[in-house]
Amino acid sequence: MKTALIILFLFTAINILAQTGKVFPLNQKPQKVFDGGFFTEGPAYGSDGCIYFSDQTFTDETDMAAGIIWKYNPVKDTTVVFRSPSGMSNGIAFNKDGNMVVCEGADFGGRMITRTDMHTGKSKIIAGLFNGKSFNSPNDLSLDKKGRIYFTDPRYTGHESIDQPVMGVYRIDGDNNVKLMISDIPMPNGIALSPDEKTLYVGCNYEGDENHKPAAAVYKYEISSNDSAVFSKVLITFNEDAGPDGIKTDSNGNLFIAVRDEANPQIRVYSPEGELIDFLKLPEVPSNLTFTPSGRELYITAGNGLYHTPLYN
Repeated sequence: MKTALIILFLFTAINILAQTGKVFPLNQKPQKVFDGGFFTEGPAYGSDGCIYFSDQTFTDETDMAAGIIWKYNPVKDTTVVFRSPSGMSNGIAFNKDGNMVVCEGADFGGRMITRTDMHTGKSKIIAGLFNGKSFNSPNDLSLDKKGRIYFTDPRYTGHESIDQPVMGVYRIDGDNNVKLMISDIPMPNGIALSPDEKTLYVGCNYEGDENHKPAAAVYKYEISSNDSAVFSKVLITFNEDAGPDGIKTDSNGNLFIAVRDEANPQIRVYSPEGELIDFLKLPEVPSNLTFTPSGRELYITAGNGLYHTPLYN
């Protein structure tokens, strides 16, 4: 009886918290602005004011569809194909020059990091190998103010051999200058830097049976004076069937996390200390998210679509 009361109290407390309007407006329901994809991922805000996002068309489920990057125009409320084949793109970001940086995954994809000049449309491979071997399946990325690219390299799908001895977190310090930063997270996925770029957050969403570290968690690392990633602590843990996917930080350092909970799909917001602040319920399981430049709007990839919601009252 005591256990049941504790569970009921926690459930009630979380639901009351969702109604505080600390981050998301009260009773806010996200608007679905696109629903024509297969498995959407990696949204990013472009300098043209459009939202670019990946569509992971798993080949064994889509009759060998070759992946898409979609372009959503909020002004026109239209979505068009930006590029296909996409190299099985996943995470997308834009650098300070407005060019698109993409994690291309496995499943007949590129297994590399590319950069596309948004004026010419031409792309360049900026990291294709590490120690002479292909990456597992670049997944998500975060760029710092120096233009360096942090990215995760797990393997969730694809027929290709796994050539890297670890599922690592890497940093690209210049074209084809790749450094392995973290090698001991079971399956790194979402990744984000704090606003001051002194802290690196890495989500783990492990699909396996090993139990040597938390399989569903957000790990916190400090970026040292010599630019190494030094483990700080496991900041947040999740139920293994509700692990974290994409992560973004806002200007206050709060973490916005796409939580892959089939029973209760959410975007959860945590303080830098790992305290739950607020959450937004979604009708589909989210994969990733991005802010608009004002920081007052959020776009979320979930299920087969793209969602939009305002932030703060």
